[in-house]
Formats: sequence, C-alpha cells, structure tokens
Amino acid sequence: MGHIDMIAIVAVVLGFVFAGVHIAIALGITAALGIYLLTGDIEVVRSFVANTAYEALRDYVFAVIPLFMLMGDFLAKCGAARDLYTLGNRASKWLPGRLAAATILANALFGFVTGVSIAAAAAFSRIAYPEMRRYGYRRDFALGCVAGSACLGMLIPPSVLMIVWCVLTELSIGKLFLAGVIPGLLAAAGMIVYVVVAAKLKPELVGETHASRRAVPLGADVARAAGPGIEDEASFRAMFVSMMLVIALIIGTLGSIWLGLCTPTEGAGIGAVGSLILAMIKGIKPREVWQVVLDVGRTSGPLLLLLFCAQLYSRVLSMTGFTEAAKTFLLATGAGPWGILLVMVGIWFVLGCLIDSISIILLTVPIFAPIAMHLGFDPLAFAIMGILAIETGLLTPPFGILVFTVKAAVPDKNVELAEIFRGSIPYWVVLLAVVAALAVFPQLATFLPSL
Repeated sequence: MGHIDMIAIVAVVLGFVFAGVHIAIALGITAALGIYLLTGDIEVVRSFVANTAYEALRDYVFAVIPLFMLMGDFLAKCGAARDLYTLGNRASKWLPGRLAAATILANALFGFVTGVSIAAAAAFSRIAYPEMRRYGYRRDFALGCVAGSACLGMLIPPSVLMIVWCVLTELSIGKLFLAGVIPGLLAAAGMIVYVVVAAKLKPELVGETHASRRAVPLGADVARAAGPGIEDEASFRAMFVSMMLVIALIIGTLGSIWLGLCTPTEGAGIGAVGSLILAMIKGIKPREVWQVVLDVGRTSGPLLLLLFCAQLYSRVLSMTGFTEAAKTFLLATGAGPWGILLVMVGIWFVLGCLIDSISIILLTVPIFAPIAMHLGFDPLAFAIMGILAIETGLLTPPFGILVFTVKAAVPDKNVELAEIFRGSIPYWVVLLAVVAALAVFPQLATFLPSL
C-alpha cells in the first residue's frame, strides 16, 4: 500500500471523528476502507470483519468491563460512597481543608471499586459539594476538588481505560492494575498536599477566617442535597463496618487477580457478586438492582462495540504498514526517545481537548504502543503515562467530560462551566507532574508488577 493510501486511512478516521460521527462507526468504516484499498475485493472485507468480530467477542476479557461496572454501581447505589466520604471527613479533622481532603481520600478508595471517573464525579457532586458549600468553601475551589479528584477513578485499578489499553496491546490486565497503584496514590497525595497548602495560605478558600469555621446559607437545592450534615447521618460504627466490607471486597477482588488465583474476568465476577451482596445488606431494593443492571448494559454495550471496531482498526493499521511508517518517520526526526515521548504526550493532550478518553486510546495506542516498545520504554510504565496524559483531557476545555458531568450532577443551578475549569487547574497540574515523574522514574509503575 502506498503512502498516500496510508495517510488517507488516518485522515478519514480523524475526519469522521471531528465531524461528530460516532467513534465506533468511524473506526469500522475506515478499517473496511483500508482492507478494500489493500485487496480490492469486497468479499475479503466481509470475511475479515466477520472473523475479527467472532474472535474479539468470544474473548472472555470482554466481560471484565461490565462486571467491574456492576461492582461499582451496586456500591454507589447503596450509599458506600457517602460512607467513605463521611469516614474520610472524620479521619482528617486535624487537616486544614479537611472536607476537600476527605473528598480526595474517598475518591481514591472509590476508585478501587468503580474504575469509572464519571461515576465518582456524579456521586461526589451530590455528596461532597453541598457539604463543602455548607461550611463556606469557595465555589470554584469545591467544584475543582470534586472534578479533579474524580480523575483518580480512571487511574486507580480497576480502570476501564486500563482494560481498554490491555485489550488493544495484549498486556496483562492484572499487571497493569498493579502498575497503576503507586502512581494513583502519588496523584492522590499530590492533590491532598495542594488542598492543605491552599487552605493554609488562603483560609477563605475553605470558609475559615482566623481559624474559625463558619456555616453559610445555601440555596434550596444545595441545602436539600447537603441534608442534616455528614456528622449526624449515621453512627460511626455502622459506617466503619460498611467501609471494612468495601475494603474486604477490594482486597478479595483485586488480590485474587494479582496473586493469580483467578483470571481478571473471574475476579470481576467475584467483585460483582460481592458488591450485590453488600448492597443487599445495606438495603438496596430489587427495583434498584434491576435499574443498575440496565444502566450498566446501556453503558457497556456500546463500549464493547467500540473495542471490536478498535481491534479491527488496529489490525488494518498493522497490515497496511502505517505503524511501521509512523515509527520510521518519528525516528528519522532525530528527536530521540524523550523527544518522541514528548510529541506523543502533546498529541494526547491536544486530542484530550477535543474528544473523550476512550476514543483517544482507540485512535492512538495501536500506533504509539509499538513505537514506544521499539524506543525501549517499559510497556507498563508507558501505559500509565499515557492514561495519565489522557486523563488531563477530562479536565481540559472545551470537552472536559468530567467538568460537564459535575455541572450536570451538582445541586446548584448557578454553577458555571468556567468555575469548574478554573478550580480544576491545580489537579490538572498534579496529573502532569506524575506523568513527568513516571518518565524519569518508570519504577513507580514497574515495582509492584515485578514482585
């Protein structure tokens, strides 16, 4: 295949995406076009698509995503997120900006359950934001804390982005889950350091003047969401038991995968069943169970179609020689491994301003991952760097899907998107700082998987 045809394949898929065509359709049509340009036989195109679909959809790894989504949604529905936030609030009373720190701590723990940043953003918009506003936190500071810390859901395992990356690159899901733990905790620590320092330097951000906390009047919607106050809602013992059960579920699910006792699919199944049992103990209703199953089906169904089309597109890129041509071109620039890595991160960052994270992975990872391996980057460290760089797009205008999620979920009709973007900037900086740390010290990602 000529260079013009290879460039045309990439140009067509980008044209479809930026024109607003669904990413699965864009990838599928472009892959079919590539096979036709390669063979000139429509029957070969039909056979290739059918065989790829059969091989992809019969793979048990495709069940991992909906099962982990079920695990997270059951726990979110039964109030586990509120319990985690309440205990985080009590445990961080000695910290300046303790409600913001509690939000970050709860999001980190919730990330071990959900693997979906949007779920965390929606949950804590209703739980943490009203409580922070009740104690006088400045609105953009509270909104930025909710949106920024929700990014931890995609970085701390189990993460949907990690699973998608593994499906495309054939990395071990269990090893990539392990690789994300230290960078995820490092990002959470960086966020907590920021809110503590900000609260110390500018007490008015957290509703404090001369070390005195003040409660402020709220609008009706925010007051209803805030309720009677986190401190008065449930007994400490009940919340502690709830948290310990959640932690036991996390250890049982992820530990069984990391120790090799079961496959990721089997571990996800254990987690889904365990979360359902815990939700039933906490009083979830049968109607809510059915609603969770339907919601997960509506979310994961299109995602599985995306993965199939992405595998099809990845195979076509390999067959047409585009990946090899891209590698040759980048190496010929003389930029060296670090320069090429910087170019990749820059592309991820620009795309993050325009399209969602999963689409970015589907479009770029089939091209970037082989190049990174050729340059000598560890595949696990590169994957975490990529996911972190792409995560910055969740907070970047004009797309910023987490920002739009917080705007839709927060019980305050006067909130503006600009406020959320402005409050999220420090968390965006923290994510980029962890990317830089991983580039210099890849052992942050490779240490746990190598044990």
